[in-house]
Amino acid sequence: MKEKLSSEDYQSSLFIILPILYIILAFTIFTYPLNPLIIAFLPIPLFLGLIFLIMGSFLKNQRNGSRIRMIGWMVFSAYWATQPQTLYFAEQQDLINALICIIGIFVLCYFAYREWFSLKTDDYEASLQWIAGASALAGFIYFLFELTPLSTILIDIVAVQSGLLLNLFTGEVIVNPPFLAYKTAYIRIIFACTAVQSMVIFIGMILPLPNVELKRKVQGILITVVPVYFLNLIRNALITYLVGIYGNDFFSIAHNYIGKGGSLLALIVILFFVVKYVPEVFDHILALTDLPKKQGPIERMLSKILRRNS
Repeated sequence: MKEKLSSEDYQSSLFIILPILYIILAFTIFTYPLNPLIIAFLPIPLFLGLIFLIMGSFLKNQRNGSRIRMIGWMVFSAYWATQPQTLYFAEQQDLINALICIIGIFVLCYFAYREWFSLKTDDYEASLQWIAGASALAGFIYFLFELTPLSTILIDIVAVQSGLLLNLFTGEVIVNPPFLAYKTAYIRIIFACTAVQSMVIFIGMILPLPNVELKRKVQGILITVVPVYFLNLIRNALITYLVGIYGNDFFSIAHNYIGKGGSLLALIVILFFVVKYVPEVFDHILALTDLPKKQGPIERMLSKILRRNS
């Protein structure tokens, strides 16, 4: 006999349907290059979602805060539904960033679902409030740079410094910001090459932490942002060197695999230092990974499906 679905099951299914719908739109409506009209309206879901998240993370009333954060995640994920193809085609067929974006849409909608479930159970998670504040703060800083002339200034600075670093070892680099030329390589430094994404992630994770003194927050930011910045200069210089030595056809391997693989490894190492100086970050991350253990309607449905197929 089939079990009847409750109203709670039907309501929770929205949080499964929504990201699937977003992905369909990503590959049917939001194709590359994006329509100029779509681009003009993109800041609306982007900043509206961030505003809801930051508001919800600061509200003392847990119920209202959870409700606002739920809306914020749903709106913010709508913005990222427009980006998978852009991240793939605009960055030399970068499959990794596109996949991260697609997975991220499901993760953001899952956070919205957990906020909805908190409203149902009156069991509010501090980790959800923290990740909302972290995401909003990181998002505001990141897009403040990307969508203003600050991006051009930072790109030129990083291009010059990356070229100077490579010149210490080769002496043959021509720097013409935002371009670096070395042998046959002619590399353009773009905003993604500035490591702002990684730096704002750490800033976002550390600053919103409750009950952590300012001194430890500053220490945590310094031991992450400074190494990330200088390691990124090394990454840019290494990619330019490899392309100059092995030819332009090697760019995809140097950038998408060697560069990104090295960056991921470096971020993991830096995260261990964060855990040492600001262990509260790790506590919240663990709490987020434990959310699926607190069985809600979606988790129960998935466990039933897995049991049937096992």
